[in-house]
Amino acid sequence: MGIDLSVIWMVLIFFGVMMYVVMDGFDLGIGILFPFVPAEHDRDVMMNTVAPVWDGNETWLVLGGAALMAAFPLVYSVVLSALYLPLVFMLLGLILRGVAFEFRFKSHDHERHLWDKAFILGSLSASFFQGVALGAYIQGIPVVDRAFAGGPFDWVAPFPLFTGLGVVVAYALLGSTWLILKTEGSLQAAMIRVTRPLLWVLLGFIVAVSVWTPLSQESIARRWFTLPNTIFFSPVPLLVAFFSLRLWRSLQGEPHAAPFLYVLGLVFLGYTGLGISLWPMVIPPDVTLWDAAAPLQSQGFALVGALGIIPFILMYTAWSYYVFRGKVRAGEGYH
Repeated sequence: MGIDLSVIWMVLIFFGVMMYVVMDGFDLGIGILFPFVPAEHDRDVMMNTVAPVWDGNETWLVLGGAALMAAFPLVYSVVLSALYLPLVFMLLGLILRGVAFEFRFKSHDHERHLWDKAFILGSLSASFFQGVALGAYIQGIPVVDRAFAGGPFDWVAPFPLFTGLGVVVAYALLGSTWLILKTEGSLQAAMIRVTRPLLWVLLGFIVAVSVWTPLSQESIARRWFTLPNTIFFSPVPLLVAFFSLRLWRSLQGEPHAAPFLYVLGLVFLGYTGLGISLWPMVIPPDVTLWDAAAPLQSQGFALVGALGIIPFILMYTAWSYYVFRGKVRAGEGYH
């Protein structure tokens, strides 16, 4: 039995997108939480917790897009054609967030509120349109003769808009638990208070999406609710309940890293559930990863480069987080 390069590439892309969701998710979440923290010195601390790492986090987004073009060019052309507008809005949000991040610290006091608003708007729009793109992708993309056969506004539908809100909540929860890890005092206490209702809201979105997708798509219903699949996949909802309970309990006393790690577990389970639902489709509902794969020679050539660069990305990412570990206090950090 030979090596299936398409499966290897799918695993690499899955890993890269997951790394982006986790790492850019919590710093987008910080912008989403800005309206709940009016004090300027607390906002400074919030931004300083991610100042050394936020732009490096987006390396994984670039890697995922490049890998998709190299290994599955059909997916790249069809999905980007179908989701052109939400992805453009997402990128505009990321640009606005990045500009606000840099200019806020250099602005005069009377101008800073404008950059705060830009930071909030950029974070919200980037998060929301990432979720919209995800929902539109799950909903399905019509393909005829290996080309997108839908319209430019197919993503404007209840399910994609709902998942957009769900991603905003998930990123806000990642942001609040990251701040529990990185801050102390009144700001940390405020984030503990915010985390509790965010957990309940996120669980509501998880339940709603878990019910909505199999009801609207027969293939997903068959995947989850036929034997023996039901038995094999039953640990996923059980682990969601376990991590949620542990997260709630970890907020008692003086929490540190545990809440953030439990939220990472919830995000990973949601992402894994998505993979289980769609496999082996890379353009739902009909195009498999083998149908969309590039020639084996192209996949093999690109794989050499990917396997060479990914360890370096992991090493410098781990090193940067290690160097800037510990609590961030007022007056410390980026200026």
